[in-house]
Amino acid sequence: MDISTILGIIIGIVLIVQAIGLGSIGNFIDPASILITVGGTVAAIIASFPLKTLATMGRHMAILFKGNAFKPEDVITKLVDLAQIARKDGLLALEEQSKDIKDPFFKRGILLVIDAMETEKVRSLLEEEIAAMDARHDAGAGIYERGGSVAPAFGMIGTLVGLINMLKSMDLSEGSSSSLGTNMATAMVTTFYGCILANLIFNPIAKKLRIRNDEEILYRQIIVEGVISILGGDNPKSLREKLVSYLSQKRQDKYMNGGGKKGKAEE
Repeated sequence: MDISTILGIIIGIVLIVQAIGLGSIGNFIDPASILITVGGTVAAIIASFPLKTLATMGRHMAILFKGNAFKPEDVITKLVDLAQIARKDGLLALEEQSKDIKDPFFKRGILLVIDAMETEKVRSLLEEEIAAMDARHDAGAGIYERGGSVAPAFGMIGTLVGLINMLKSMDLSEGSSSSLGTNMATAMVTTFYGCILANLIFNPIAKKLRIRNDEEILYRQIIVEGVISILGGDNPKSLREKLVSYLSQKRQDKYMNGGGKKGKAEE
């Protein structure tokens, strides 16, 4: 479970409240500012995306807290095992092994190998699927990036509304300018809300979603290279070294030095 996003948001809010002071927090609660900034931002997001894209927002929260669900080391080990089986018993022997593969993308890649399709055709089909996935994820992260870009703008709109009302009050007869402070507060607080929404909520969520997308792309790229190598009859040991190169140096060292499970071919 990855709680870094929610933890960062909570820490940010706590520090801001601490800086403001509990006794002064009431000065920063303004219903009109909330309506303009939060309401305007939500309306802009709804207007910017189709409903089927907006409907994915619930899943995004699960992705944020679930953490990295993709373990490249595990899939490398599995690919090395499959490469050994293919070299020993032929590609058709992988059909039985494919029944135990839960990941649909991985399973599809192995089935393409079993069908003995041309290497470039297999690569093209799998990479097209990765590209489609990337486009879907890009649209999801784009929701929050859109929110991060329009929230400060609606904060400025609120500031303009407050200033206009303030100036209107100043033009009235003496004694009727009691709303001056309220209008000025709306002018300032909306900008405050817009900055908080953009930099403490929307932008961090968008960044985390893109990190998760990069993790899944790496995972799938390893599968593609592994599948292509199996189809080409590569040596399992060479395949392992090739796929491990996709990992960071720290993870490479840990895996190659026994931190990860070795394939059956190397036991």
